[in-house]
Amino acid sequence: MRWYNSTNKKFLYLLPGLLFVLILVAYGLLQTIIESFADPKGQGLTFANYSRLFEQKSFWDSLVFSFRVSFISTVIALTIGIVVTKFLHEILLKKSWKLLIWLPMLFPHFIAGYLILLLFAPSGLFSTLASQIGIIDEMSQFPIIVMDRQGVGIILTYIWKEIPFVVLMLLPVFAQIDNRYKDVVRTLGGGKWETFRTVEWPWLFPVVVETGLIIFAFVFAAFEVPYLLGATYPKMLPVLAYQWFFEGNWSNRPLAMASMLLITAMIMILATIFFYLLQKKRYRMMRGN
Repeated sequence: MRWYNSTNKKFLYLLPGLLFVLILVAYGLLQTIIESFADPKGQGLTFANYSRLFEQKSFWDSLVFSFRVSFISTVIALTIGIVVTKFLHEILLKKSWKLLIWLPMLFPHFIAGYLILLLFAPSGLFSTLASQIGIIDEMSQFPIIVMDRQGVGIILTYIWKEIPFVVLMLLPVFAQIDNRYKDVVRTLGGGKWETFRTVEWPWLFPVVVETGLIIFAFVFAAFEVPYLLGATYPKMLPVLAYQWFFEGNWSNRPLAMASMLLITAMIMILATIFFYLLQKKRYRMMRGN
């Protein structure tokens, strides 16, 4: 059959994935766009839902809270992941150690959040131990770490979960760096910091940015862990959207759609900006600048 050439064959292999994306993701996104602009009185499309959304104090508080939790989780996970990979990459290339560092990735995020709850809740394991060994007189004196207004429990969960992901992304980069460049720096009198800054960091930087963007986007749009460990107020934006969508007041459903569409738009804008900057960076590296 003529149509079954190598190009069409590749397309047929991709067809199930493309249909999945088009039917579920594209259709859902299209419906979200339509409902976020739908006139409450059924008279076409309008920006009234967005105007009403921007007047909600809970929306702005949730947006700031979501950004802060996502940013802190991302930066700490990246920092620890870089340090762990930098000093342990030769050990981590062995299969047994690689499995150990990736162990947290085997747990779903909801399970990880539940573990944090069991460990750090006011009646959890650490508060019980602190009370029994005399660090605190009563378990109620244990610091509030979960379901707190600062999102510490949420941040701890994502740090624990995302550090192995950072290591997973950076390990191949460290494995491919030519050690002769490091020898040149040492020969010229450079120390460990100079070696890292001039040899390793230029190769790590694009991967670090991409990994950070993935983690930030994931945390920013996450629902299950903030729903489990978050405080009553402020909520992470996806949790607030969930509340608006499922509560009895149907007039708030367009607010949920508008807020989720804004999350998608912000992530896509960030991804486009960083993609453009990284392409320029890689182009300069290829030219040796």
